[in-house]
Amino acid sequence: MYLTMFLSSVGFSIVIMSVWPYLQKIDPTADASFLGWIIASYSIGQMVASPLFGLWSNYRPRREPLVISTAISVAANCLYAYVHVPHSHNKYYMLTARALVGFGAGSDVLDQNAEGSIDHVAVVALNILFFVILFVFAVFETIATPLTMDMYSWTRKEAVFYNGIILSVIGIESVIVFMVVKTLSKKTGERAILHAGLLTVLVGFFILLPWGKKLPNIQWQEIKNNSIPRTAPSEMLAPFWNLPELQLSSNHTGEPVGCPVTQSWCLNTPMIYLAQYISSDVLIGLGYPVCNVMSYTLYSKVLGPKPQGVYMGWLTASGSGARILGPVFVSQIYTHLGPRWAFSLICGVVVVSLLLLEIVYKRLIAFSVRYGRMQEENC
Repeated sequence: MYLTMFLSSVGFSIVIMSVWPYLQKIDPTADASFLGWIIASYSIGQMVASPLFGLWSNYRPRREPLVISTAISVAANCLYAYVHVPHSHNKYYMLTARALVGFGAGSDVLDQNAEGSIDHVAVVALNILFFVILFVFAVFETIATPLTMDMYSWTRKEAVFYNGIILSVIGIESVIVFMVVKTLSKKTGERAILHAGLLTVLVGFFILLPWGKKLPNIQWQEIKNNSIPRTAPSEMLAPFWNLPELQLSSNHTGEPVGCPVTQSWCLNTPMIYLAQYISSDVLIGLGYPVCNVMSYTLYSKVLGPKPQGVYMGWLTASGSGARILGPVFVSQIYTHLGPRWAFSLICGVVVVSLLLLEIVYKRLIAFSVRYGRMQEENC
């Protein structure tokens, strides 16, 4: 089961960093708004499949849904690899392929253990919190490549390469967090750690707001005058570290780089400095795994001792719903209003989730503890 989840995550990470350049290459008519639907289609398939696979596993051996879902995933990934072959409508083939891959991933619910539930208020609250956690991370992973291409004039190849490195570092960070949080939760409790994780994510997105005065390079300038220099790393780090200014050569690949003039906000929204972006990556990379593992832990403790494939299916479905709305939301808001509006709204969503956590804080207890209290009250 660990190996299955690991390989599934590896495949997802490879795709999520390269989907935007791949989409641009196979179908130039696709814009950033359609990117949101491409990424969301994975979660649409997963949301549909998760409750079905969960119900299936309650009445039949788990091997059956696992084998079927794996076969679907293999076929769907093969389709994804060859979506460039048709002469037209390539973006719709990609959309279909990602939806089928997501449907195959619906069996992830079978790899997760739970113990049953009677406190439905706690169950619903945790589903909402899990939705928010997956929503904000879906926004983060969706916007990473377009954002860095717009802000730092990176080519498609550079954006995939550099963001791949950043994602790898965040992965290592997450592994360390998972090991530390297990020990820490025994001392402070899961609820307090979940609260701290959400606060960390909030700070991460707050830092990502555009604060400076320098505007990003405009793409039409690069096309009109190829001699206009691209933003140097030292320039992007300037507000945080005083490094000597460097000048990098302009793009010689013939590929337009910079913030597209079709996005009107590029003309008046300050750029997000590289130091902001990296700092935000570190904080979100710290907060997300904490929130993820604590929400699963609390959910399993709230549930009772009986087969819970359906309950886990709904939890996975709520996460899939978040991964549907997150990419669509950020691609639309980012394209039309810019990063300031997109990330401000995300901060608002996280604040609301923190308020919800405060309201249900005392109800997020283990089934055994709650059952013991009920027995004492009856006596």
